[in-house]
Amino acid sequence: MASKSYANILDLDPDKLLDIPQTPRALPRVMTIPGIIAGVDSYGNDCDSESTSSSCRERKIIVANMLPLHIQRDPDTLKLTFSFDEDSLLWQLKDGFSPESEVVYIGSLKVEVDAREQEEVAQKLLDEYNCVPTFLPYELHRKFYGGFCKHQLWPLFHYMLPMCPDHADRFDRVLWKAYVSANKIFADKVMEVANPEDDYIWVHDYHLMILPTFLRNRCNRVKLGFFLHSPFPSSEIYRTLPVRDEILKGLLNCDLIGFHTFDYARHFLSCCSRMMGLDYESKRGHIGLDYFGRTVYIKILPVGIHMGRLESVLNLPITLRKVKEIAERFKGKKLIVGVDDMDIFKGISLKLLAFEYLLQMHPALRDKLVLIQIVNPARSAGKDVQEAKMETYLILNRINEAYGSPDYQPVVLIDRPVARYEKSAYYSMADCCIVNAVRDGMNLVPYKYIVCRQNSPHSDDETALRTSMLVVSEFVGCSPSLSGAIRVNPWDIESVAVAINSAIIMKESEKQLRHAKHYRYVSSHNVAYWARSFMQDLERASKDHYNKRCWGIGFGLGFRVVSLSPGFRKLSPDCIVSAYRRSNRRAIFLDYDGTLVPHSSIVKTPSPELITILNTLCDDPKNTVFIVSGRGKGSLSEWLAPCARLGPDLVPMELEWKEIAKPVMELYREATDGSTIEIKESGLVWHHQDADPDFGSCQAKELLVHLENVLANEPAVVLSTMTENGEPLDFVTCIGDDRSDEDMFESIMNTVSSAEIFACTVGRKPSKARYYLDDTVDVVRLLAGLANASDPKPSSNPARFHVTFDT
Repeated sequence: MASKSYANILDLDPDKLLDIPQTPRALPRVMTIPGIIAGVDSYGNDCDSESTSSSCRERKIIVANMLPLHIQRDPDTLKLTFSFDEDSLLWQLKDGFSPESEVVYIGSLKVEVDAREQEEVAQKLLDEYNCVPTFLPYELHRKFYGGFCKHQLWPLFHYMLPMCPDHADRFDRVLWKAYVSANKIFADKVMEVANPEDDYIWVHDYHLMILPTFLRNRCNRVKLGFFLHSPFPSSEIYRTLPVRDEILKGLLNCDLIGFHTFDYARHFLSCCSRMMGLDYESKRGHIGLDYFGRTVYIKILPVGIHMGRLESVLNLPITLRKVKEIAERFKGKKLIVGVDDMDIFKGISLKLLAFEYLLQMHPALRDKLVLIQIVNPARSAGKDVQEAKMETYLILNRINEAYGSPDYQPVVLIDRPVARYEKSAYYSMADCCIVNAVRDGMNLVPYKYIVCRQNSPHSDDETALRTSMLVVSEFVGCSPSLSGAIRVNPWDIESVAVAINSAIIMKESEKQLRHAKHYRYVSSHNVAYWARSFMQDLERASKDHYNKRCWGIGFGLGFRVVSLSPGFRKLSPDCIVSAYRRSNRRAIFLDYDGTLVPHSSIVKTPSPELITILNTLCDDPKNTVFIVSGRGKGSLSEWLAPCARLGPDLVPMELEWKEIAKPVMELYREATDGSTIEIKESGLVWHHQDADPDFGSCQAKELLVHLENVLANEPAVVLSTMTENGEPLDFVTCIGDDRSDEDMFESIMNTVSSAEIFACTVGRKPSKARYYLDDTVDVVRLLAGLANASDPKPSSNPARFHVTFDT
């Protein structure tokens, strides 16, 4: 049963969904030249109303849930104080942009700001940090972030279905409305600041997946990129989300969508194919989705780390002291380090179980091997987190009691906020790092470990070759880029234990080779490389904005942009009539349903006016008229009987090929569950819309190749036959309205080279045709113009009017 559609939820006035106040427009629109211009209230599709000087600095607008800031309240003045969070990816990515670029950040603050302080805080952040805060009301933020993002989207994207109320929250439409409202507030703030046609806007992560729809609605030509930092689930998981279409359409309103791995991109593309019928193709190495004439590009590139930031921390005196302390405390021991958030997806308990099994199976490692497990503070609260924490401590205590001693603790759990310098010290001293998450978007812990081992301050010999070993879950985003790591299935406890043992006992020479390979990759694919590469692709993806004509269609979250080539224009009667009069041999191809007769019409018979027009066209000896239809011969013969030139002497097509093709198609029907064969008078149709989309498409391609082979010598009626028989064609008109007509347009333009061709689609939409007409009324009006320009000379030759059957 189809789920209830809320595609037009925005029509319900989202500002009132939670009875929250409209975001105050306290900030002016910021330009990239000195000074400011007062705020503009009417900032809908007004992109052409403002422009900046060519001397303006190029500007990048980074939009994320949280601003990259540290925030504290001064205990004496009670004023908020700010500083950049230099560990934030958002702050670090600016290194990938040219020094001439201006970077503006838009996002929420980590503390609630009183309404009386908001204007002052906003101005301070804009002036001193180029940051623009979105002040979400407390209740809205709680339902948006703590509710929909963390308890519905985040578990689902990590493959956790809400099978029962105790594990993962079931879909709550109130929380969804909060998500919509929050995204709209972000859009309002972006449009206050941005010059949409000049600035590049880069949106980050799953908190803002419908923001692109709001922005594209405000300006068709906005240069918009999106990067998802979490996994994207397979279609079987994603399609359980009741608002799946709205979120997909939101992402498709971007110019470029980025993912860490091909798996995540593949799942997204599969969802677009299965739920929206969209196909993708690789264009010169770039994956592109055709969406209403726009190409939405897909970027696959894992994020990197900031090398300089990490290296500078390693050289701090406090880090050196910590390294010395660790060396003394664990002297003679082999160290394994793990750094994970406390949640159900990081696999901490599975890691401990594998370590326990290792000590059990290899008694010689007892008293020689220590696992340092650093636990980051949980990013969300709930029963799942508490259960994960309880299980972790239960296994921890069991291991230390069974295999520990007064001077040896097999597992050291550090469950408190740990400063970067302390983590770096542990990284640099560890012989092995293990990341055992059961599902994780990227996870940069292995990258940081590699850099810390390369620059470890513990070694006095600067020329010594560095080593590192990684045991990495195959379900984390960094795994594909670390080809020298030992990849494991975190659920397989025994195999993980074997992997840890292999990492410890591996020869030093092999460890050095693996480390060197990893370090070359991590150092060359840093965060600056990632940001620069994404922005270069966004610039390339946005170039088509001025090469095509765009129209916005749809309402609410169903809004999208139809993009058409500049040469695509409405077919002018004057233009075609002029060419018609100059020509001597003409072919006119007309689709029936949707072209000559409206799809909405209950009466499918042609009108008397249309019959008169067709008779006039057929009476001109220069014309040959074809009616192209998938309808049966009987119906069309009856409906078009008043056409004087049709008559009973219509020459039948040779259809012996059907006897050859049908058994082949039957084989594919039997092998493809959900497929059917439709037998028409003039053709056979193999339908696979009810089959699995991927399998059906694959089988259709195979069937096409098979049929091309077995029917290679069969006769086919094409335009070339007309060209070969007598005077060459010098005028061809082809009018149709649906997907099957696109093949006719392409075939005609590829077959006829000497004639003036007027390929025309009905409706203003992406098409292979160069022209369009608005509706069937326009089509009949155009044909009437051609009829008026004809020189009718009645003939008894019935071959001037043909009915062909579109298969």
